Amino acid sequence: MKVDIIAGARPNFMKIAPIISAIRERQKKGSHLSFRLVHTGQHYDRAMSGRFFEELNIPEPDVNLEVGSGTQAEQTGAIMIRYEKLLLDHPSDLCLVVGDVTSTMACSIAAKKLNMKVAHVEGGIRSFDMTMPEEVNRLVTDVLTDYFFTTSEVANQNLLRSGVPPQAIFFVGNTMIDTLLLNQPRFSPPTFWHGLNLQASNFFVVTLHRPSNVDSAEKLTSLLVQITLGADGLPVIFPVHPRTKKTLQGTAMSWPNLHIVEPLGYLEFNYLVSKAKGVITDSGGVTEEATVLGIPCMTLRNSTERPETVTIGTNELLGTDPQVIRPAMLKIMQGRWKQGGVPEKWDGKTAVRIVEILEKLS
Repeated sequence: MKVDIIAGARPNFMKIAPIISAIRERQKKGSHLSFRLVHTGQHYDRAMSGRFFEELNIPEPDVNLEVGSGTQAEQTGAIMIRYEKLLLDHPSDLCLVVGDVTSTMACSIAAKKLNMKVAHVEGGIRSFDMTMPEEVNRLVTDVLTDYFFTTSEVANQNLLRSGVPPQAIFFVGNTMIDTLLLNQPRFSPPTFWHGLNLQASNFFVVTLHRPSNVDSAEKLTSLLVQITLGADGLPVIFPVHPRTKKTLQGTAMSWPNLHIVEPLGYLEFNYLVSKAKGVITDSGGVTEEATVLGIPCMTLRNSTERPETVTIGTNELLGTDPQVIRPAMLKIMQGRWKQGGVPEKWDGKTAVRIVEILEKLS
């Protein structure tokens, strides 16, 4: 069976790396599975894409659709057109998509219209917030999916309630955590670590990129003011997403303990998270990584598609009101944050389970 593995944006890369590795290991033992890595080009600059391929030992894509920038509709249309042409010229047996980015949805639609089977890694997760583009992507993708590889019992129940037959659901765990655990010994300090005199458990990490938090200079400034004050003089490291950087350029934001840095590679960023006193984020993936690393995490969103990071892990959903940030950070400073645990099957063996199932399905 030939599997198309779809990657388009930075969150995808950590999820596909262990699947590719697991297929290669099975091939050494005579497996009939093969794969074609299709990069849609949704994230197209080196800082957001190429560096991750190198760090995570992901092979060069077999195909790059090179869709580049554009509105979500423009990107969706371009991906569908180019992926459809690829399938018409060079068919495959299964389209395997991961996560919930535009590429996930677009390739699922193109594949299904050609009567191709679709498998969704991270199927069934829901925020129930239709203002999030990712939620639309999840819903559309899961309507088209034939095989669901899920990260939690919550996702399983979401799918069952929507009418998905139980035999199509495979509770396998979280491939992002496969990548995290495999690479943990390789985490490395960023170049500014010594220059800023950073010390373990003595700084905070911030990541913000969602439109509700970063598109308004006033809102973004309000959030950063409360974060820097809540840090009580401790360094705040803020790797800036390109979207956020545009907003910051129009402000006079300057605090002695706020350090705005360029986007980091996977190994450097997770070194920071693993050594941080706490993380403030609006990224779902970061909440998963912080949970497994045992680092207090505050999510500046009103909903999460990863509730297990809250009910089991170290994450707390704060909302987007800047005034809630300092009391939460005070809990961390005083050592009153919950300990948290690791969700079931987040054990580094998810990709192996997925590949074993793919072999049986073929």
